[in-house]
Amino acid sequence: MNILVTGCYGQLGTALRKVADHFCTHQWHFTDIDTLDICNPEAVEHCFFDKGIELCINCAAYTAVDKAEDEPELARKVNVEAPSILAECCKRHHATFIHVSTDYVFDGKGVRPYHVDDLTCPTSVYGMTKRDGEIAIQQSGCNHIIVRTAWLYSSTGKNFVKTMLSLGDTRDEINVVNDQKGCPTWASDLAEAIVKLIEKHGLEPVHEIYHFTNEGQITWYEFACAIMEIGGKHCKVNPITTDQYPTKAQRPAYSVLDLNKIKATTGMEIPFWRDSLAKCIEEINHKN
Repeated sequence: MNILVTGCYGQLGTALRKVADHFCTHQWHFTDIDTLDICNPEAVEHCFFDKGIELCINCAAYTAVDKAEDEPELARKVNVEAPSILAECCKRHHATFIHVSTDYVFDGKGVRPYHVDDLTCPTSVYGMTKRDGEIAIQQSGCNHIIVRTAWLYSSTGKNFVKTMLSLGDTRDEINVVNDQKGCPTWASDLAEAIVKLIEKHGLEPVHEIYHFTNEGQITWYEFACAIMEIGGKHCKVNPITTDQYPTKAQRPAYSVLDLNKIKATTGMEIPFWRDSLAKCIEEINHKN
């Protein structure tokens, strides 16, 4: 199978590059903005035609949540227009489109894990563009799998885990919100889940939404405490409220995602968040 991966230098794209080494039966084509402008329909069409793309995994996204409030046009270009272009191309070439979305499509007012068919109601520009990207893909009529995830981190790029570890080296104490609950996702686990979805669905007709994070649910404060503990940092973490840490974009207060569908479909055992966090920190320490 000829597989195109966009955004290959990001956290998930990097994780997929590692996973691809174990799946030599597929021909993987990794691209980023320097090799393929996914906002350019002609460039995307040429890539699909030239490489005979049968499946496209879109890891590219505008993810600067607060900055999106000031750059709505750019966020929409990357999170709505680009996925629409990729989806339309997949439709023409009878290819399957796997697109990564977010927990921010929900308003965070729930009290139980969000199901894949729950109504979306984003409260930020970022969340709105990701929701609209989902709609554009669905309206294209292409074969597609939308995978919503949350709190993504890895040993590469900028993320909460690496930020906390850095602060743990330079601060005696920090404040972290304790009234926003969700679940972290190690990029390596998400990459494995995407490969399992490819193995399950192949190139058969598919129009599905899945949720994937690690198992469990915690607050950002609890996540920060675990990072400091596992990372061997002696920085004190103080719990605060969202009101004490105002941001431009509104964050979901509760954004735990229900994982039953992806577990039933793939049969995979999803690792508990703390176990995956320990593996990631070990990986970070090894790099350093």
